[in-house]
Amino acid sequence: MSAKPIKSILFVCLGNICRSPLAEGVFRAVWAECGTRHDVVLDSAATSGWEVGSAPDPRSIAVAARHGVDISGQRARRIAPEDFSRFDLILGMDRSNVRDLKALAPPSARDRIHLYLEFAAGTGGDVPDPYYDGPEEFVSVYRMIREASEALAKRLEARVSAPTSGQASSTI
Repeated sequence: MSAKPIKSILFVCLGNICRSPLAEGVFRAVWAECGTRHDVVLDSAATSGWEVGSAPDPRSIAVAARHGVDISGQRARRIAPEDFSRFDLILGMDRSNVRDLKALAPPSARDRIHLYLEFAAGTGGDVPDPYYDGPEEFVSVYRMIREASEALAKRLEARVSAPTSGQASSTI
């Protein structure tokens, strides 16, 4: 990717009710905590249409609320063709999401699509879908997303503060 600042990020999972709304809300909170002056447009979406219009899963809302993050106003939506040009960075929660996104994206946008944990923290793993699990799995997913959000915020801050000399940057 070029060294230009990232001004918009889309978080994507299968249904847009568990992981991606949590990632959107948590990253929004982490970015605000950074106190940076660089605004970033954040949103989340699904690769499927199953939950369109639904609020986030009550377990995602609860784990976010326990950490001071309110995601209750979000509503699930399916990724739209214009999202591939509207967002500088599209982060899939797992490899299946990334595969689906790359299949939907025009060739010119495929380099904007990344696996969230790999791009943010360099760990390369999936954020597992906690939908069929209990509240403890939502806590685990929250922790993964929080750590990845902190790592991503640091990378974006470094990118914003890096000189624009035209040289390639390895920070993001």
